[in-house]
Amino acid sequence: MRPSRQPLGDDSGIHAAPDFAVSEPSSPAPAALLVLADGTVLRGQAFGATGTAIGEVVFNTGMTGYQEVMTDPSYSGQLVTFTYPELGNTGVNACDQEADKPHVRGVIARQLSPVASNWRSEGDLEGWLVQHQVVGICGIDTRALVRHLREGGAINGAISTDGTSPAALLEQVRSAPSMSGLNLAAQVSTREPYDWQSVCPADFDARVKESPANPYRVVAIDFGIKRAILERLAAHGCSVTVLPAEATLAQVLACNPEGVFLSNGPGDPAAVTSGIALAKHLLEQRDLPLFGICLGHQILGLAMGGTTFKLGYGHRGLNHPCGSPGEVEITSQNHGFAIDAASLPSERVDVSHLNLNDRTVAALAMRDQPVFGVQYHPEASPGPHDADHHFARFTALMAERR
Repeated sequence: MRPSRQPLGDDSGIHAAPDFAVSEPSSPAPAALLVLADGTVLRGQAFGATGTAIGEVVFNTGMTGYQEVMTDPSYSGQLVTFTYPELGNTGVNACDQEADKPHVRGVIARQLSPVASNWRSEGDLEGWLVQHQVVGICGIDTRALVRHLREGGAINGAISTDGTSPAALLEQVRSAPSMSGLNLAAQVSTREPYDWQSVCPADFDARVKESPANPYRVVAIDFGIKRAILERLAAHGCSVTVLPAEATLAQVLACNPEGVFLSNGPGDPAAVTSGIALAKHLLEQRDLPLFGICLGHQILGLAMGGTTFKLGYGHRGLNHPCGSPGEVEITSQNHGFAIDAASLPSERVDVSHLNLNDRTVAALAMRDQPVFGVQYHPEASPGPHDADHHFARFTALMAERR
């Protein structure tokens, strides 16, 4: 279908970017708006629940895994633009969920597939979004939107499918808080401790699976943990107890752990003050193995004395190259903040991996303690399996201390 531009009335006080295009719907569909804080308005068609959602507009470049993305707690507070041109073609199923429910506030897509066809499918995407009250907009030029975000950076926006006017939406968006300074980990974390039990064994996953008679006792601090991470820890021979983000050192040590894992999660790492304080106390244990992924990696860096900063538009996708000398891993990533390499105490901490696209810190390790963190997602889900060895690295540190 031929794209066409849709101008706004001169009295709106809001502009549309000149290269943004909207597809003419082939059949009548409810109207939807995407309004950005810079005044840009995109008109498309609604799908999912009816309502208005406000959050940070970001984009994910992965070609697969939309359900894993939508249920990843790290996307809490965000409106996610999918660059792959079609969503919903493989439906949804319980085993691809990274949490009990979606954590994205809204979904932005080029096209919604009218057919869900896959041997694992248990339902269609739109019905699932309606069930979980997530709004969506489709029928917009997502390529142009991504260019806009790359040039101007991630920005607050609103998806509305309930008839709210563009001017009213713009006012709401501009009064919404920015991601910087938000402690969203406290909102998505478990409220009660629990022992992880696999809910959906993936028989088609050919990666290593170990079931030792004496598993490694691991405490995982939940800042927004993905189920896939818990599955990979278990697959590498760990028995995992999950504690809330506000857990204290006493609560961690009461579990008699052989290692502590700091999880991924949403929001600004510098705002997770209780997690940073806990990480500092854990570092004082000296010989206790610590492993952090994504937000957990950033919290480790902050506890070591480093600082973090907000990236222009973040890293969200499945093909980010990260490397150490003589080695490159293609990685799955989802983060909007990064550690400032120059802020780390170089006499004790090594930056072991760099993101080869922009040279930001991709992994770090302490020289004199069994402590390391990776900015990317070695569990994948979705994504390549190049980095799964980091889980074995963690268990090796625990094995050395038995």
